[in-house]
Amino acid sequence: MSLLFSDYQLPSPNGPLNLANRIVIAPMCQYSADQGKATDWHLAQWTSYLNSGAGLVMLEATAVNEEGRITPGCLGLWNDATAEALQDKLDRARKLAPHVPVAIQLGHAGRKASSASPWHGGQLLDAAHAGWQAVAPSALPHLATEIPPTELDAAGLEKIQNAFVKSAERAHAMGIEMVELHAAHGYLLHQFLSPISNKRTDAYGGTFENRTRFIREVFAAVRAKFNGVLGIRLSATDWVEGGWNPEETAELSLRLKDAGANFVHISSGGVASQQKIALGPEYQVPFAKTVKDKSGLPTIAVGLITQAQQAEAILQRGDANLIAFARAFLYNPRWAWQAAAELGGVVQASEQYWRCLPREAQAVFGNVKVGMR
Repeated sequence: MSLLFSDYQLPSPNGPLNLANRIVIAPMCQYSADQGKATDWHLAQWTSYLNSGAGLVMLEATAVNEEGRITPGCLGLWNDATAEALQDKLDRARKLAPHVPVAIQLGHAGRKASSASPWHGGQLLDAAHAGWQAVAPSALPHLATEIPPTELDAAGLEKIQNAFVKSAERAHAMGIEMVELHAAHGYLLHQFLSPISNKRTDAYGGTFENRTRFIREVFAAVRAKFNGVLGIRLSATDWVEGGWNPEETAELSLRLKDAGANFVHISSGGVASQQKIALGPEYQVPFAKTVKDKSGLPTIAVGLITQAQQAEAILQRGDANLIAFARAFLYNPRWAWQAAAELGGVVQASEQYWRCLPREAQAVFGNVKVGMR
C-alpha cells in the first residue's frame, strides 16, 4: 500500500488531527490581499486547494501585525477586519469542497518587510511608494543598499509576541485546525536564530540559548492559548559558513517538542544574500531526516519533490512523515489525483468532478461514481 496515500494523525492537546493522506499543500504567498484582507483571489485559490486531493491545506504566510507584512499585498490576521475577510473566504471555499483540515502559517517579515511583490521586483519600498519602517533583531539590512531596520526593544518584542498569540486565537475561533509559526526563509523569527542577522548583546543574542530565546517565548505564549495542532517551519541552514545550521535546528526542534510542539516543517535559506544553496531534487530532505531522527517530532519535508514515486520513496525510507508541495500545486492543482492514479491511492473531490477522470484512472476517487446519460 502507498504510504503517500495512507492516513496520518497529528497529535494535539485537543486530540489527534486526522489526515486522509500524507500530501500537504505548503503555504505559498499570493500577494493578493487588500490591506491584509483576503480577496476573491483567495476564495478561488482555497477552493482549488480543498478540491486538490491533498490531506492538509496550509494557507499562505499571514502577518500577525501590519508592519509584519512582507509586501502591501500580504494576507493578515491582526484585527477584526482581516479576521472577518479571511473567515468569509475560507468558509465559502469549504462549502465548495470535501472536508480537508486547514492550517495557517503565522509570521512576521522583520527586516524583509515593506517589500514590493515579486512581479514588481521585490525591492524594499520607501514611504513614497507605500513602504514603512521595518523592525528586526538588529539594525542590519538584508542587503547593504537597503534602509536599515529598527532594532527591536523590550516593548517591541512584547508587542510582537502578543500579536502572534492574538492571531492564533483568531485562527482558532474561525475553525482553523492547525497553526504553523514561520521561522524560516529569513523572516523575523529566523532573523533571531541566525548569527548573521542577530548581533544583539542582550539576552536575545550571542549564544544558541539567547538566539533561540525569543522564538521559544513566542511558541510558549501561543501554546498556552491555542490547543489545536501547533508546530513550526524552520530553515535548517543559512547555506552560509558561520550561519544557523542543521544541528542547531535539530536541537531547537527538540526544545520545542518539550514545549508542546506537534510537528516541524523543514526548509532552508533566506536570511543571507551570500547564501550558496546546493539545489537539486530532494535537496532539503536530509535536513528533515536529521531533525526527525533527533527530535522524534512528526516532520514535513519540502523542496524540489515533484514526482509521486519520489515522495513515496522519501516516506518509505523514513526520512519524513509528511511531504509538502508548493509550486507543483500552483502549476497542476490536480497533482494529487495523478499521483493517486500512479500509486493506487484514493482521494476525495466534489461530486461535480466525479465524471472527469480518464477510464484508466477511475479508481482514484473515493466517491460513488455516477453514470453519464
